[in-house]
Amino acid sequence: MSVKNWQIKRDMAYPYEEHRPKRQWAIVFDLNKCIACQTCTLACKTTWTSGKGQEYMFWNNVETKPYGAYPMAWDLNVLEKLGRQDWAKNGTYSGKTIFEAAPASERVVHFAPTDEDWMYPNVGEDDCAGQLNAQGEYIDQLPHDQWFFYLPRTCAHCTYPACLAACPRKAIYKREEDGIVLIDQSRCKGYGECVRACPYKKSMYNPITRTSEKCVGCYPAVEQSIQPQCVVNCIGKIRVMGFINPPWKARKDNPIDYLVHEKQIALPYYPQLGLEPNIYYIPPIHADRAYLRQMFGPQVDGAMDRYRKLTSDPVAQGLLVLMGSTDRIMHGFKVDGGKAQGFDEFGKELVSVPVTENVIVRDAFDETRKVARNNTP
Repeated sequence: MSVKNWQIKRDMAYPYEEHRPKRQWAIVFDLNKCIACQTCTLACKTTWTSGKGQEYMFWNNVETKPYGAYPMAWDLNVLEKLGRQDWAKNGTYSGKTIFEAAPASERVVHFAPTDEDWMYPNVGEDDCAGQLNAQGEYIDQLPHDQWFFYLPRTCAHCTYPACLAACPRKAIYKREEDGIVLIDQSRCKGYGECVRACPYKKSMYNPITRTSEKCVGCYPAVEQSIQPQCVVNCIGKIRVMGFINPPWKARKDNPIDYLVHEKQIALPYYPQLGLEPNIYYIPPIHADRAYLRQMFGPQVDGAMDRYRKLTSDPVAQGLLVLMGSTDRIMHGFKVDGGKAQGFDEFGKELVSVPVTENVIVRDAFDETRKVARNNTP
């Protein structure tokens, strides 16, 4: 079958016909604000994967790039399997996707992590790229010569899921109402084809139940218009979950559409794999550009330049302030008169916040009370 993939700007091969759900679940992460506190990881772990056989299972994880990975070296393995990856000057991907590069006997290019690969979710944590001067470094320009950044990851609930394509039991399906990809536990026999096929390695095997399991997008919450646990528990307010439209149906008042399609500052990771993943990242402006081009494609340079100019864009600033300001799913937003508002699907206001918080600077000595003010831990 030939399907349209807007992230690589061309049609591509996929085992099934193109079909887009009525609404598509999506999350945007601002990587410039993630501190790897792992609150999202714990919120997910305690909600969904605290049972037997799930000890090493993290549906949400945060890994340090460039050296961290869960499971180990998942990205290096899939990129090596994919082979040469070329982009045309107009942003069209001219290489093969994992579906097009698959041998005749397979549906996708794949690899299977070993049990040991899943045992070190924090491998490479805070390891820095670049050589450090023994006398210390003074960093005064972007990008930094010494760098790392944190990459939070969940299932991307892809438009063209490799797990779904590879399942011989047809136990994996994509929900029409929100685009969330689920594994029917009553049909799964634990063959592990989805674990091997998912290039992001977000389908996992439970040796106790002997079935595959994965992130469910917190669908019970989404059905009540509440954002997922990893989003509402993010103390850095780096995430926002909503519904994304394809570019030909994009709405400027939709928070996700605005960041991805209108401002084009949030990008899918490894779009060249061909899955049209639905988690999007605002790239870290301090990290190495060559590494980021490999991860996000050639659009990353423009995205980072636009992000750095947001200080003169009150609408985008207002939307970024709205991130993390409500646990409800925002279907629309508005920024006017220094105030940012988020709305539900019926146009009812969910939250209202000032675009810029007032800053109050107090003197170190209070003349009225004749006391010194100190920072007290």
